[in-house]
Amino acid sequence: MTEELFLGDSYLREFEARVVRLDGREVVLDRTAFYPGGGGQPADRGALGIGPVRAAVVDVRRAGGEIVHVLDRPIPDTVRRLRGELDWERRYAHMRYHTALHVLSGVIWRRFGAKVTGGQMRADRARMDFSFPGEWTSEVVGEIERLTNAALAEERPVRVYELPREEALENPDLIRTQVNLVPERVELVRVVEIEGIDTQADGGTHVANTREVGRMEITSHKSKGRRNKRVEFVLR
Repeated sequence: MTEELFLGDSYLREFEARVVRLDGREVVLDRTAFYPGGGGQPADRGALGIGPVRAAVVDVRRAGGEIVHVLDRPIPDTVRRLRGELDWERRYAHMRYHTALHVLSGVIWRRFGAKVTGGQMRADRARMDFSFPGEWTSEVVGEIERLTNAALAEERPVRVYELPREEALENPDLIRTQVNLVPERVELVRVVEIEGIDTQADGGTHVANTREVGRMEITSHKSKGRRNKRVEFVLR
């Protein structure tokens, strides 16, 4: 099992770890700060190295209980420890967009009762899909943008904690998101709560306060069916 350092500290940029396995360009460590992707958040990039040995991390993925780091070149199989460095600019952008998506989700749910059906983020943009129960107009989209920016500007803290699975399943805010998709073997559910706005079961990385997100600007919106709608946005 790989210890997932990013779960406890999204701001950790560098770390040292023991090499568990080397297989060509793939490396498994006993612990890592590299996020392996999931929940709409891309995998991290960065570098692993020790002394003169250094390779870029071009992909990260889960494989069972392990996290596999894919390098741009093999490293010597005699290496026993490595130092990891995240591409911090990219990771921090993902953190800002991830938190923005949660605020947007909370606003749409509280104001319109619309459930999120999907989302995706990049380092320079993001999108969200949701099942919208009412009329879809430019005025509605403008209200969504205004309410989301108002919530972001209120400097709300972002808390991360764990709940027993049984308790999480009794929380209506968590049930409306993806807690029911968490495998049954998971006894503790990781929860990300944005005070007064949104509470979700989530395994990704976030900023500590909404003031770090900045201002959201919706760049496009579309109807993808009778109820399914999409907004795309950037952060300023």
